[in-house]
Amino acid sequence: MKYKVGMYGGSFDPLHIGHIHDIIKASSICEELYVIISWCDGRESTSKELRYRWILNSTRHLPNVKIILIEDKAVSKEEYNTNYYWEKGAKDIKNAIGKPIDVVFCGDDYYGTNRFESLYCPESKVIYFERKEVPISSTEIREWASNHWDYIPNVCKSYYTRKVLVVGGESTGKSTLVQNLALAYNTNFVSEVGRDTCAYAGGEKYMTVDDLYENLLKQRINVDEAAKSSNRILFVDTDALTTKFYVNFLLDETSPHAKLCNELALAIHNINKWDLVLFLEPTVDFVQDGTRSEEIASDREKYSNQIKALLQENGVRYICLDGDYLDRFVKAKSIIKNQLNIDTTWQ
Repeated sequence: MKYKVGMYGGSFDPLHIGHIHDIIKASSICEELYVIISWCDGRESTSKELRYRWILNSTRHLPNVKIILIEDKAVSKEEYNTNYYWEKGAKDIKNAIGKPIDVVFCGDDYYGTNRFESLYCPESKVIYFERKEVPISSTEIREWASNHWDYIPNVCKSYYTRKVLVVGGESTGKSTLVQNLALAYNTNFVSEVGRDTCAYAGGEKYMTVDDLYENLLKQRINVDEAAKSSNRILFVDTDALTTKFYVNFLLDETSPHAKLCNELALAIHNINKWDLVLFLEPTVDFVQDGTRSEEIASDREKYSNQIKALLQENGVRYICLDGDYLDRFVKAKSIIKNQLNIDTTWQ
């Protein structure tokens, strides 16, 4: 049977595969399906804008799906789960749709409560979907998304990807560690853009302010893009504050170019969000690849401490790793497990 107008509502905080299954099934038997996002500022873990775009981009191939946002003013889930807010919500939904609703869809956890029947019948039929078909809930994902990764739609995963930044001075093994960790966790990494711009310039002493701008802007974009297809965790080699260090190392600090570049570095730093920062001490051999500074190589501890000072001045908490390459790899995995509750093994 094909219904003319259907409604499926919830907070979708966050959206999960169970919701997607229900939307697919409901839309297949309705000429029009209205997906209602219930939202309230300050009560939910994700913004209404995020939830709107998650559902929008999951249903673009379903032209009969329409999305409506309905606000409520309840300050807690407990307050919302009262007759007043349910009745007001049903009235607001009916007004927003503006036409008779033939069928209302909901999870079978409401079966026998008479909740939806009392609000929508006899004008609408109520159809229950089995929750056990996709055994997950938004509550479980909010509690720990990484443990339920397969139930999170791809469109939502960048939001829940934990970002681990690896920083340190030149030739401290950052690129090696991020690649090794990405392999161990079966995920992505973001390499340091500055290595490419430096190589293109022919070495650090030939770099210009435009190269530094490129480092800052591309690194930020690359992180955002990599997070969209990462598996629970993303490893990033170098941040905006490290680029700020090179601005002051390579340019005259009093020049207008240096001032603008420093301002851009701080602006990007302020919008970056890291779940964990690992600082690599200069305890492995310095490798000269033809682009690195001999001045930095001559006093690695000094310049390493300058980067640390930048991190501290800008409120970045970090954990230092020393030892050889194996030591760092083993220590990094232990820290990630303890700090982020993410392991390299899957149950």
